[in-house]
Amino acid sequence: MALLHTLVAWLTSLNLLLHRIGRNIAWILVALMISVILLQVFCRYVLGNALPWPEEAARALMIWMMAMVAGEAYRKGSFVAIDMFLYALPRRASSLLKLLLLLTAGAVLVKLSMMGVEFFERGFRSRAASIHISRAWIYLAMPVCFITMLLANIELCLREIGVLFGRRDDFALRGEVRADATAD
Repeated sequence: MALLHTLVAWLTSLNLLLHRIGRNIAWILVALMISVILLQVFCRYVLGNALPWPEEAARALMIWMMAMVAGEAYRKGSFVAIDMFLYALPRRASSLLKLLLLLTAGAVLVKLSMMGVEFFERGFRSRAASIHISRAWIYLAMPVCFITMLLANIELCLREIGVLFGRRDDFALRGEVRADATAD
């Protein structure tokens, strides 16, 4: 159990660091995206001459912004989910089902990460039309997104294993302890 606590603590520290960095980068990307869009609106409607690159640049910034925060959103359970079934089950059955779902999601994330790396590598064969960079740098957002989500998934799996074989309070994310945590 001590090894599991150590692994969870290490992954938690790594994930929190990556999420803090990602969140700060995401704010910068949102500010840049808004600036580029406002520049295009100004040029198109005030100057009457639209620039060729802002739409593609804003799209790339939006893709990267999403990639930078997806791991944190996954770890916190911020994606849309139907979890009423988990709460309707007894605690042990709920933990087993949650672990099974996390393992399935982990397998999907491994496959998506590998596909994202392949897509990134193929991106060097083409260039973005108006911003004149290799599409690979835009496509790199996919493996970054999926790998940060995979790291969060591994942490969540280890926590759920700890819940199954230890105390829920010792392995719960902050604020995650269920109201019925003591009931079976």
